[in-house]
Amino acid sequence: MSVPQTASAPAAFLLNREQAILEFNRRVLAQAQRADVPLLERLRYVCIVSSNLDEFFEVRFADMLDAARGPDRLVSHADVERVGRAAHALIDEQYAIFNEQIMPALGEQRIVILNHADRKEAQRRWVERFFEREVRPLLVPVGLDPAHPFPQVANKSLHFIARLSGKDAFGRDNRIAIVKVPRVLPRVIRLPAEISEGRQAFVLLTSVIRAHLEELFPGRKVEAFSQFRVTRDSDLEVEEEEIANLRHALRSGLTTRHFGRAVRLEVVNTCPQELSQFLLEQFGLPEAALYRVNGPVNLVRLNELIDQTEAPGLRFAPHEPVWPQGRLPRGKSMFEQLRKGDVLLHHPFESFDPVVQFLRDAVDDPDVLAIKQTIYRTGSQSVLMDLLIEAARRGKEVMAVVELKARFDEEANINWAERLEAVGAQVVYGIVGYKTHAKLLLVTRREGHEGRSRLRRYAHLSTGNYNPRTARFYTDIGYLSADRELTADVDTVFRQLASLGSVKALHRLLLAPFNMHQRMMEHLAQVEQAAREGRPARLVVKINALTDAELIAAILRAAQAGATVDLIVRGACMLPPGLPGLSDNIVVRSVVGRFLEHSRVCYFRWGAGEADEVLYLSSADWMSRNMFRRIEVAWPVLDARLRQRVIDEALVPYLHDSLDAWQLGPDGRSLRVSAEGISAQQALMRRYQPE
Repeated sequence: MSVPQTASAPAAFLLNREQAILEFNRRVLAQAQRADVPLLERLRYVCIVSSNLDEFFEVRFADMLDAARGPDRLVSHADVERVGRAAHALIDEQYAIFNEQIMPALGEQRIVILNHADRKEAQRRWVERFFEREVRPLLVPVGLDPAHPFPQVANKSLHFIARLSGKDAFGRDNRIAIVKVPRVLPRVIRLPAEISEGRQAFVLLTSVIRAHLEELFPGRKVEAFSQFRVTRDSDLEVEEEEIANLRHALRSGLTTRHFGRAVRLEVVNTCPQELSQFLLEQFGLPEAALYRVNGPVNLVRLNELIDQTEAPGLRFAPHEPVWPQGRLPRGKSMFEQLRKGDVLLHHPFESFDPVVQFLRDAVDDPDVLAIKQTIYRTGSQSVLMDLLIEAARRGKEVMAVVELKARFDEEANINWAERLEAVGAQVVYGIVGYKTHAKLLLVTRREGHEGRSRLRRYAHLSTGNYNPRTARFYTDIGYLSADRELTADVDTVFRQLASLGSVKALHRLLLAPFNMHQRMMEHLAQVEQAAREGRPARLVVKINALTDAELIAAILRAAQAGATVDLIVRGACMLPPGLPGLSDNIVVRSVVGRFLEHSRVCYFRWGAGEADEVLYLSSADWMSRNMFRRIEVAWPVLDARLRQRVIDEALVPYLHDSLDAWQLGPDGRSLRVSAEGISAQQALMRRYQPE
C-alpha cells in the first residue's frame, strides 16, 4: 500500500476550527446552568471547561498563532483576534456562572468557600496555624533585582506578584516580588467541623497565602498584589527524522515543555494595571493575551472541593456498568465464547471488565503463544499493562506498539515502554511521522490435539482507549472477534508497524493513512449517486470532530443530490449546515450529557437492498490528521444482528435526543434542542440496568 494524495477542497464555506472548539466548550458550560443536573456536577462542568481551555491555549491557539506568524500566513491576524475575543467572552461567562449561580446555590446547601474577610476569629486562628505548619516552609519569595531576575515560571503554575513599599534590607528600592504557590499543596482545604458552624466550610490555598502575604516581607507593606498564571505552548515537537532514539528525545523534551512560548496570562480582575503590564512585558505578550478573571485563577483545582464534599445527593447517582452475561458468561473461557460469534460491548453502559478478562485469560492460558497490543492512552496505572508485563515474564511473545507522542501522556507511555522492555517484551514506537491511534489487541493461541494443532487468532478492536478508568465515563464501542479474515488483518497491521514494509491488501480493515479516506470518499460518492438516481440514500456519521475539507465537500455533494444526512459531531464541526442551496439538507447535532461522547460510527446507505448499506466502527475522526498523519483503523460490522444493535444504540437514540442535544446553525452557533424530553444516555443507562 502507498499513502494516497488528495487535492484540497475549497475552504471558503468552512467554519473556523478554533471557534468550533470554543463553541463545543460553550455547550459543556451550559451543563453548569441546568437545574436537572446535580449541583456538584454542575461545578464539575465548570472545571471541565477550564481544563479544556487550558489544552485549547496550549495546543490549538498556540498553533493558530504560529500559522499567523509563519511565512505563508495560513491564518489571518483578524482570525486570531476573533478567536481571542470569543475565548474572552467564554471565560467571562464561565466565571459569571460560577459566581452568580454555582456558589450561591452551594451556599444554600451550606457548602461555602470562606475568604479572609468572611472567616471568624476561630477560623482565622486555624488558618494561621495551617499556614505556619504546612505552607510557609514551602514558600520562597523572590525580590526582583539584577541578581534576582524574573524567575522561570512553568506552564500553568500559580504565582503571586506583589508591589512592596519602602526599601529592602540592603537599602535598595526593589519594589516587585514573586511568590510561587507550591503545586504539592492542596488548593482546597476543608476546615474542621467544630469551627465550621454546621456547614461544610473550605478555604482556598491562595486565600491562606493572601492572608499572610505581608508576613513574607518583614518590614515592608504589600501595596498591591495579584495571583497570576501563564499558559504556554505545550505541543511537544521533535524532529523524528533527525533523531536516533525517539524515546530518549521525548524524555529530554518533557523537561523543556513546561517553558514553551507564553500564549495566555491570567490575573485576578483586581490586579493593578501596573502589575499586569509588567507581567505582559516579562512574558512578551500583547494586551489581548491578558485574561482578568473574577475568582480563583485555575478553576480546575476546584475538583478538590467536589471530591471532599460529603453530599451524595448533589452528585449523579452511581452508575455501575453491567457485564454482558448472556454473551460472555462469567467463569467460561472467553476464547470458547468468541468461537461462537463476535461480541460487541457498548461502554460505559456495559463494563470494560470483559476486555480485561480477555487479556487475563490470554496471560493465564498456556496455549496462548503471543499477545500484541497498541498503547495510546492507558494512564499511569493500568491493569492491562501489568498483565502484558506478566505475560512477558511467563515467556509469551509480547509485542507492544507504544505511541510515545500521545499528547500529555508521553511520560506515562515512556515509563510503560521501559517496563515492558525490561521484561523482554518487544516494544516498537509505530511509524516515524505518524501517530499510532488505532486501538488493537491480538491474541494468538495454539488449538487442537497434538499432531493436528493449528494457530488461531482472537482480537479486540475499539473506538476508545485501553483505559479502564475513562471507559466508565466515555461512550465507546469495543468489538471482540475470532473471525479469520478480521484477525488476519489485525495481525498484518501489527507486522507492518514492526517491519515498516509494504503489506498486501487487507480483507476487512480500512487502514489510515492508506485507504480509509479513499474508502469513505467512495461510499459518499455511492450515496450521492443513489440520491441522483432516486434510490434510498442515507448518511449518518457519529464522530468527535469533522474538519477534513475533502470529506465535507463530499458530504455536501451527497446532500445536494438529495441524500438524507445526519451528522452527530461531539466537538469541532467545520461544516455549516442549513445554508440555502448548499447544506440545507444536512442536520448537525451534538450531544453533551453525563458521559463524554467518544464512539465513532459511520453508516452509509445507497439503495434498498441488504448489499446497499455498510456500517463501520472506527478509531478515527473525520479530520485530515486522522486520515493522513495517523495509523487508524475502521472495520465493517458484517453481522446483521450486531449492525442493527449499533444502529439502535449508537445512532437512533442520539438522532432523537431532545434533552442533551444541540443543533448547529449555519453561523457556527449551537442551540439546545429542548430543556425536556429524551436523553439518549439516560435511556441507555436504563436499558442496561442490572436485573
